[in-house]
Amino acid sequence: MAEDTVSGIRLRSVYLPLKTPISDAKVLTGRQKPMTEIAILFCEVETEGGHRGLGISYSKRAGGPGQFAHACEIAPALLGEDPSDIAKAWDKLAWAGASVGRSGLAVQAIGAFDVALWDLKAKRAGLSLAKLLGAQRDSVRCYNTSGGFLHTPLEELLVNTDRSREKGIGGIKLKVGQPDWALDIERVSRVREHLGDTFPLMVDANQQWDRPTAMRMGRIFERFNLIWIEEPLDCYDAAGHAALAAALDTPIATGEMLTSVSEHWDFIRQNGADFLMPDAPRVGGITPYLKVATLAEFAGMTIAPHFSMELHIHLAAAMQREPWVEHFDWLEPLFNERLELQDGRMLVPTRPGLGISLSEQALAWTRDVAGFGSLH
Repeated sequence: MAEDTVSGIRLRSVYLPLKTPISDAKVLTGRQKPMTEIAILFCEVETEGGHRGLGISYSKRAGGPGQFAHACEIAPALLGEDPSDIAKAWDKLAWAGASVGRSGLAVQAIGAFDVALWDLKAKRAGLSLAKLLGAQRDSVRCYNTSGGFLHTPLEELLVNTDRSREKGIGGIKLKVGQPDWALDIERVSRVREHLGDTFPLMVDANQQWDRPTAMRMGRIFERFNLIWIEEPLDCYDAAGHAALAAALDTPIATGEMLTSVSEHWDFIRQNGADFLMPDAPRVGGITPYLKVATLAEFAGMTIAPHFSMELHIHLAAAMQREPWVEHFDWLEPLFNERLELQDGRMLVPTRPGLGISLSEQALAWTRDVAGFGSLH
C-alpha cells in the first residue's frame, strides 16, 4: 500500500449545555460551582488518500479555550505525517508543546488528535475500533451515573434508578461526600433497599474525604455490598487509597483525574486501587490509555474508564479482564448514532472506527473552528 499522509486538520470547539446544573460533593463543600456546560474539542483529520478520522477531548468548568488554543498551536506538526504512525505522531505533538509538560491540558489537547488517528486507522481497515484493537467481547457491563448526582432529591433518585434499569443499564452509581455524612448513609441505604441486595451499586465521593473520614465511611458502607467506593480521597493520594484498599472489603476505585501514564503508574505500583479509572482524552488519547490499561491488568486491577462512553466502549471491549463502562447520555446530542443497551450491558458498535459522526446540533453549538493544510 502506498504511503498516505495527513493533508488537513480541522479543530472544532463545541460547548454542550447541560439541561440541569450538575452538583456533586465538590459543589456542596464549596470547592466548585455547579456545572452548566462541557467544552468539547473535536479534531477531524484528513489524508491525501481521502481517509478521515474524528477525535474528541473535553474539559469541564474551565480549560476549554486553553485546550483549543494549544491544539491550534501544535496541529501543524501533524501535517505531512503518515497517519498510521500513531505513536510517532503522539511524540511529535508532545514535543511540539514540550515546555508545558506531558500531563494536564497539554496532553488532553493531544488526545483529540490521537483518537482521530485511531478512528481513521480503523475506518481504513473497515473495522470497528474494538475489532482493530483485538476485541475480547461484543458487549460490556455498564452503570449509570447521570441520575445519581447530589442535586437530585431522594425520591427522584429512586425514580431514576428504575428508569436506568428499564433502559437496560446494569448498575447504579450514587454521589456521596456531603458535609453531613448522615445524609450520605440515608441515600445509599434507601437506594440499596430499593434495588435489592445484589443489584450492582457504586458510590463516588469525588475526593471530598480526608483519610480518617474515608476509613470510617468505608467501614459503614461495607454493609451495602458496593461494587466500589470511588475517589474517597484526593486524586493524587496514592498511599491513602492503597491503605483503604488494603483495609476494606469494599473495592476502591480512582484514576479519572489523572492526566498521564506516569501519574497512573504511581497508583499502580502502590496498589492504590482495585478499579483503575483512566480517561482516554485526559491521559492524551488511546495510545497512552492502552499503556495504562496494560500496566493495570498486570497489577491485578480492573479497568473502569471514566466518561466518554462513545469512545470507551471500544477500549473496554479489548480489555482481558471485563471492565465496567460508565453510561452518560450527556454527549448523545453531539452524534447521529446511539449506543444500544441490553440486559445490563452496552453493545459494542460494529460500524467502522468509533462508529460516530457529528450531528447538526454539534455544528450549531460550535463556537470556534480552525483549519490547517488542505481540507475538503
